[in-house]
Amino acid sequence: MAVANQKGGVGKTTTTINLGAALAEQGQKVLLIDLDPQGNASTGLGIALDRRDVTTYDFLIGDASPAEAVQRTDVPNLSIIPATTDLSSADIELISNEKRSFLLHDALRQLPMDAYGFDYILIDCPPSLNILTVNAMVAAHAMIVPLQSEFFALEGLSQLMLTIREVRQTANKSLRIAGVVLTMYDRRNNLSQQVEADARENLGGLVFTTVIPRNVRLSEAPSYAMPALTYDSQSAGSQAYRKLALELMAKDKISMRKVS
Repeated sequence: MAVANQKGGVGKTTTTINLGAALAEQGQKVLLIDLDPQGNASTGLGIALDRRDVTTYDFLIGDASPAEAVQRTDVPNLSIIPATTDLSSADIELISNEKRSFLLHDALRQLPMDAYGFDYILIDCPPSLNILTVNAMVAAHAMIVPLQSEFFALEGLSQLMLTIREVRQTANKSLRIAGVVLTMYDRRNNLSQQVEADARENLGGLVFTTVIPRNVRLSEAPSYAMPALTYDSQSAGSQAYRKLALELMAKDKISMRKVS
């Protein structure tokens, strides 16, 4: 699942880390792929720079095997392929590669990946619709879109939806939207409530029932290099991501029943 929104500051990495930790807590085997050159997901899961000799970039271009790229984190059942700023040059370096949009798709479907038995692979995308985000969309079965509960939140979704439609038509016809998750939500704020109402009116069932509150523990946890679920297990943010994980798993069961 690609976690994407070309707008920055919407809680994308926070959602990837904490949803991954919540799924792992439910006994799911989870791989997080850090596809953002900023490497915030890697830092947020305690992967120091000196442990990033092999990165997502190496995995993408075929210079690293899954055994070399996949690292365990301190969270049981949660692994990661970390990122560094090496990824920032991917747009330029991959432009001449005929399969540039399919690199992650092919890397994730190589035979050695099967041995890990991952239940979920979450891809933390950069805050732009570049070649890395397109790689994530081509590789993924579904998209999770974090949507900040602030003014203009819905405006940025139109370009993302157009890109998803284009990827469906040209490279990944089975790509679906698993859901839009409202982040940084403040129930005391009329604006948050208005954004939620607009989102549910325009997107209907695509919007997750669970909303992620604006929560200081979610903001503090990355500075301690751990998910909020580890940093403060009982915080409102941690509880919300647990609910989101359960809702996502329930949606997946329904989707699988429809397919079968």
